[in-house]
Amino acid sequence: MSAPHGQNMILDLSDESFHAGALGRIQRGMIFIGVGFSVVAWAVLGWRLAAGFACGCGIGYANFHLLKRVVGGVVERTVASGHRQSGKGIILRFVLRYFAVACAAYVILTSYPASLRGFLVGLFLPVAAILCEAAYELYMALARGI
Repeated sequence: MSAPHGQNMILDLSDESFHAGALGRIQRGMIFIGVGFSVVAWAVLGWRLAAGFACGCGIGYANFHLLKRVVGGVVERTVASGHRQSGKGIILRFVLRYFAVACAAYVILTSYPASLRGFLVGLFLPVAAILCEAAYELYMALARGI
């Protein structure tokens, strides 16, 4: 869609497409932050810490993706059926995800204890990407005078 000559295209921040794109921007941000900081950590802090960080980032990304799928599936089934869904499956998935994180932390702790700090920091990758998205949306709102 093109704007008439001489008029700027104004991004409508109340438009659902802008907010619907947030999830994609968060996921791309997680990849960018994870890869970028892994390379920096490797160059500055060594390969063991960088490997732990990269592993934590991978698990953080996987947890975010799985959480997105679970929430989307529950909402879809609830809306389609009109009935409240059982919480047993949801709770089981949450417990299994955190069990997987605990197992990975144990393996890293017993194999390369120096990598554990990087792993734990990497788990916060989704938080960093969400903060970047919040800053982006704030910038867009302020730039557009909203």
